[in-house]
Amino acid sequence: MDRLEITGGVPLEGEILISGAKNAALPILAATLLSESPVLLENVPSLNDVMTTIKLLRSMGAEITLHDGWKLEIDPRTTTEYVAPYELVKTMRASVLVLGPLLGRYGRADVSLPGGCAIGARPVNLHVAGLKSLGAEISIEGGYIHARAEQLRGTRLTLDSVTVTGTENLMMAAVLAKGETVIENAALEPEVLDLATFLVQMGAKIEGAGTGTIHIQGVDNLQGTPYTILPDRIEAGTHLLAGAITGGHVRVKQVRPSNLDAVLRKLEQAGARIECGSNWVDLDMAGERPRAVNLSTAPYPGFPTDLQAQFCALNSIASGTGKIVETVFESRFQHTLELQRMGANIGIRGNTAVSKGVDRLKGAPVMATDLRASASLVLAGLAAAGTTVIERIYHIDRGYECIEEKLAQLGARIRRLPI
Repeated sequence: MDRLEITGGVPLEGEILISGAKNAALPILAATLLSESPVLLENVPSLNDVMTTIKLLRSMGAEITLHDGWKLEIDPRTTTEYVAPYELVKTMRASVLVLGPLLGRYGRADVSLPGGCAIGARPVNLHVAGLKSLGAEISIEGGYIHARAEQLRGTRLTLDSVTVTGTENLMMAAVLAKGETVIENAALEPEVLDLATFLVQMGAKIEGAGTGTIHIQGVDNLQGTPYTILPDRIEAGTHLLAGAITGGHVRVKQVRPSNLDAVLRKLEQAGARIECGSNWVDLDMAGERPRAVNLSTAPYPGFPTDLQAQFCALNSIASGTGKIVETVFESRFQHTLELQRMGANIGIRGNTAVSKGVDRLKGAPVMATDLRASASLVLAGLAAAGTTVIERIYHIDRGYECIEEKLAQLGARIRRLPI
């Protein structure tokens, strides 16, 4: 198990390329099961979660070829198994995304109840209820969701709460259903729109993706297509924050600035000078200490919960007092205990973290508790005096491609050490 060693205090300078989005790649990989011919995916990030999904698809019989530059060719025509086993699903909650395409394409699915990061309950009841409304027979026994349907049929689905994976799962199930399906209170995230764009390119009939109401007219079959995964807005935001927390000047390239609006507004409030081009964002702190910001997480287009921990790290060394309210997950402040080990002054009350910025954090041994918490500790280490050692970085490898290499390109003193 590796760890990261960071010697902080260096303002980051330079530019890096942002990888494909993990949260778009995973549902799109699951959606390849719907195709009746091979699919070629480009800009697929090299991440542990992607490798887990590849293992899952291969366990079902799909043939997957990896080409140079992380292009994946997936041939689902050899799929003969319709089971997502606990051994794979327990490490990654997104494995539940195979439920919809398996049921829609093959009429059966046995999917283990999901695991993943320990950031609070993320139940699959909305997935199950929606699939039942589409005509599936579902039982939950022995830790598995057992779903069967000779033919799914379109219906109107009103989701009780906004759910990204729920919207994606139901959309994938509905594209081969008979008749029209309407999903109301659908998630608006760019990754949902990217999945819909991919499905349409394969022959699906979908309108309204990226809005609160999605209309899907079922088709008889889908065919393979080449497709390029959209850039990862969370990775982009994390590296911009790395520039901000160190007082540096960082440009991220191969991004979609419009997907970062809420994040860029908060970075400007923190004192950053932001410039955007068609596919790049430039952040310049001009050596200044950031100002503390207040924010509340919310589904897109609100402030993303996946960047909350990173802003918590920024607030810990900012001038003034900043308040962060977490409204999406109920157990997502575990990183604050580790930041306190580095000297952060953070108080937690319910779903709110209040940070009184200190002049400087101090390097310390710390432990990552989940994916985005690990990113916050990396940012804290970059800004801290002395050396920080981060344990359990397998979390960060789930969502960040070569993070130490990219930060090193910006001048960070960071290295990966085997234990």
